[in-house]
Amino acid sequence: MREVMTKSMARNIFYGGSLFFIVIFVGLTVHSHIYIVETSTDTAGLTESVARGKRVWEHNACVNCHSLHGEGAYFAPEVGNVMTRWGVIDDPEGAFESLKGWIEAQPSGIEGRRQMPGYAFTDEQIRDLAEFLRWADRMDTQDWPPNEAG
Repeated sequence: MREVMTKSMARNIFYGGSLFFIVIFVGLTVHSHIYIVETSTDTAGLTESVARGKRVWEHNACVNCHSLHGEGAYFAPEVGNVMTRWGVIDDPEGAFESLKGWIEAQPSGIEGRRQMPGYAFTDEQIRDLAEFLRWADRMDTQDWPPNEAG
């Protein structure tokens, strides 16, 4: 004998299914929040110098040319892992010197090559920007972008 679904049964399936997926959604949201806040972000390393470096990054619209962890433009190199690529992730002074040398060498004047504008940053601004990039490089991005030499 064939059973017919009643309105009551259909309503219970709808509410039960909706409740099930709401619980799943809330659980995944909480898990993502915990992962981002407690696991992937270096909150202990978030110093005033890092915050000032982020302001330098934003004020000069570096994201208009560079990407940071895949966000931003792709005109210039990804800088989310630049300190690892340069081998200075654990060396604040080396990071400062490397970044200062790079910025002061711009524009390079090489014909046919993309050119970074020349900026008149102070040593403090470069040091803060280097600290911001070191901090960003220490985030757990699950190995993205790949740290290839170059």
